[in-house]
Amino acid sequence: MKIDVSIITINYNGLKDTCELIETIPSNDNLEVIVVDNASQNQEADIISQKFPHVKVIRSDKNLGFAGGNNLGIKAAQGRYLFLVNNDTIFKDFNIQSLINRAESSDKIGVVCPKIRFAWKPQPIQFAGYTELSMITIRNRAIGFGEEDHGQYNTAHSTPYAHGAAMLIKREAIEKVGLMPECYFLYYEELDWSMMFTRADYQIWYEPKCTIYHKESQATGQNSPLRTYYITRNRLLLVRRNWDGLSKYLSYCYLTGLVAPRDILKFTFQGRIDLAKAVIKGICHCHSSIIN
Repeated sequence: MKIDVSIITINYNGLKDTCELIETIPSNDNLEVIVVDNASQNQEADIISQKFPHVKVIRSDKNLGFAGGNNLGIKAAQGRYLFLVNNDTIFKDFNIQSLINRAESSDKIGVVCPKIRFAWKPQPIQFAGYTELSMITIRNRAIGFGEEDHGQYNTAHSTPYAHGAAMLIKREAIEKVGLMPECYFLYYEELDWSMMFTRADYQIWYEPKCTIYHKESQATGQNSPLRTYYITRNRLLLVRRNWDGLSKYLSYCYLTGLVAPRDILKFTFQGRIDLAKAVIKGICHCHSSIIN
């Protein structure tokens, strides 16, 4: 039978979250669920396979990161649409058909994201679209972030970037644009990928008729050296890959001459030498990274 949608999620020592997500996805002949296990410990891939025999589990012997894991799932997927979703999310009303309907409304639309709300009460909005990135500070804003959902963002609209926690993508768009860039490993890869879709003349849309609930940063923690390292490194890597001329120079100056020293001092005064070292390491490693 022809598969309409392939739901792809990555498991990395997150068995409980992954199982909770799968339990909110209905069994459907037109739907396949793929779990890419990124070298988890304690044989989590085997446990998922035994508990959910209808799920296709792909075990990697190496942690391939967010992009690499998703790309492994994409290569194995059969669906016309690929729905990449974080394992620390859950559905309450499984309505991804609305995402498909939005994608099919125009040949120009390549990616569609649902409304994302935090899973913890009172379940405020995390994402209802994005604003544009500043060319200098590499910052933008998630529309509706932290607001209670009163239906104020219930109108679909285009958005410059997809949210990595949940995005439905046309297979034909991926075939034209290419896979997610793996040089980031963790964080910012979906922004770079969004730019790749935009350069290929595809639009990215926010569709609020589908909502997913996000537990947020269960894998890395909000204030960990791992997160600090990759945020620092990958902001610079995004500029390196996508910016040109004066804007690239000014952004480098801002990130390395102002933001990094500020963060190093802040973490040092807080007694978080591990985080200060992660900032320094991130800057140093960006310049030696392979960017293709």
